[in-house]
Amino acid sequence: MNLLVVVDFQNDFVSGSLGFPGAEKLEGPILKKIQQYLIEDGEVVFTLDTHASNYLDTEEGKYLPVPHCIKGTEGHKLYGKVARISKFASAIFEKGTFGCEALGEYILDGKYENIELCGLVSNICVLSNAVIAKTAAPYAHIIVDAKCTSCVDPVLNEKALDVMQSLQIEVKGRKAHK
Repeated sequence: MNLLVVVDFQNDFVSGSLGFPGAEKLEGPILKKIQQYLIEDGEVVFTLDTHASNYLDTEEGKYLPVPHCIKGTEGHKLYGKVARISKFASAIFEKGTFGCEALGEYILDGKYENIELCGLVSNICVLSNAVIAKTAAPYAHIIVDAKCTSCVDPVLNEKALDVMQSLQIEVKGRKAHK
């Protein structure tokens, strides 16, 4: 069985407090990927970065002092058309930090042959959850589609993709780089 993990494709990472130019362009490719998985009897799950109003008092808030993805706000919701298709998800996991422990537990039983990740942001939450998937399902083929992830800094995006490749995660759809 194949699993698609859509990581944190939320308003605050696309057009909100941590949004960046170009993030909105990922909506089409991510939507197409979700539809493909659903048509081909794959499974689709979502992660949601989820914080409380005391975010600035947390460890993460001390290093990234930008309130975002506060539960109950527009910024916490999935972005655009991806939000509408999320009703077909097998699961939606709220997570209070970069990696999603519940995702790791979900894929632990070994029923997935391929686990693909997409979403935001490549150098933090996508990377963290790809490592969790690799750890929880060491015999599965882990994939990240470079056309369906990014971050605010193109250099960090490339470095994150390099790190994932070094961890034996297939990075597909990547432009040639130095």
